Amino acid sequence: MLPPMRSDSPLRWLFLDLNSYFASVEQQLQPHLRGRPVVVSPVDTDTTSAIAASYEAKAFGIRTGTPIWEAKRLCRDLIITPARHGAYVDYHNRIRAEVERHIPVTKVCSIDEVACRLMDNENDPAFVRDLARRIKAGIAANVGEYLKCSIGVAPTRLVAKIACDMRKPDGLTVVEAHELPERLYALRLTDIPGIGRKMERRLAAKGVLSIRDLIARGPKRAGEAWGAVNGDRLWWSLCGHEVPEIVTQHRSIGHSQVLSPSKRDPVAALATARRLCLKAASRLRREGYAARSLVLHARLEDGGKFAAHQHLPLTQDSFSFLAQLSALWPRLADAARRQPGGARIRMVGVTLAEIAPAGREQGALFDRDDIDHALAREARGLRLSRAMDTANAKFGRNAVTLGPLMGGRTDHVGAKIAFNRIPDMAEFHE
Repeated sequence: MLPPMRSDSPLRWLFLDLNSYFASVEQQLQPHLRGRPVVVSPVDTDTTSAIAASYEAKAFGIRTGTPIWEAKRLCRDLIITPARHGAYVDYHNRIRAEVERHIPVTKVCSIDEVACRLMDNENDPAFVRDLARRIKAGIAANVGEYLKCSIGVAPTRLVAKIACDMRKPDGLTVVEAHELPERLYALRLTDIPGIGRKMERRLAAKGVLSIRDLIARGPKRAGEAWGAVNGDRLWWSLCGHEVPEIVTQHRSIGHSQVLSPSKRDPVAALATARRLCLKAASRLRREGYAARSLVLHARLEDGGKFAAHQHLPLTQDSFSFLAQLSALWPRLADAARRQPGGARIRMVGVTLAEIAPAGREQGALFDRDDIDHALAREARGLRLSRAMDTANAKFGRNAVTLGPLMGGRTDHVGAKIAFNRIPDMAEFHE
């Protein structure tokens, strides 16, 4: 027998999602963009894709991920503006501070999403609606009038996020426990966070074609259809039951870059890869980790993909990472040359993997007296790496770097924002 639905569960979560965030920041900063179709592009080329689109652009069918060339075809008056990640982090921090004036932020879910847990004296539906309106008004008055948000409120964080997406832009949706799970039945499976097209096909193969089908299976069989324990947790959450969050461990640190057309030959691309490697190494040290593996990955202009890795002793040393990158690079260059027409490199990325907290062995390196010993060389490299971190933090990015900029100046490789990770401001100096 299935457990009863939690009709008595109080409203516990307020979820805030900033609408068309990057594009809205650009419209806030550049008044001439207001009311106009705008997309934000990571690099100045038609071969990349939009990383954000204003609602005016979305009216033409343009979405995040739409190729720039296609976006131009869909909207002849489209305005394309380059991404300014520092501004997006700055506005994120200002918006978070404004939300904190009204209610503590429990979890920053991404650059454009925060979740706030409601206390027992805050979960009355009328109070919550008033709270949400005050947050919206505060953002407009104290941060920017063009920064709209949608807010969802529900007994669980998952349902609050789903509620947030029910009404955009500038929406407010409250889902109470007595409405669950029936209020979700009109939604598609892909409206549930974590269910993409691949998972949708997997569920369909198990006979799950709708949210109603998923709920009808009960928690155990929902987990079996999902193929992991998360299906069980998902079922409980959709039905209004809070479940404890699974804490995930940091496993890698990396950066990637879509290259401008003039920087896609192997020589120029290597210069950018070196900068990405140094940036990842600096962040690795700042966060107190060391790595045992370096992964080089790339996409070619013809759509081909490349990935290779090198193992190394646990280290934080930039010189060691650059040596591994240099060892891998000829394999990428050869892979590009083997493609018909000698495909060029469209995107390059460097990831430091198999990471672990930097332990005392890093400090023990400095005790070596033999200057030619491998550990002594690494100790010197680590000292220089940390000195570079200090200099770049004080005097700005690239004040000190390693080696020549082969192929001329590299593409800008400052901090970039993945929607599930907000860079520290220190990254803009790395």
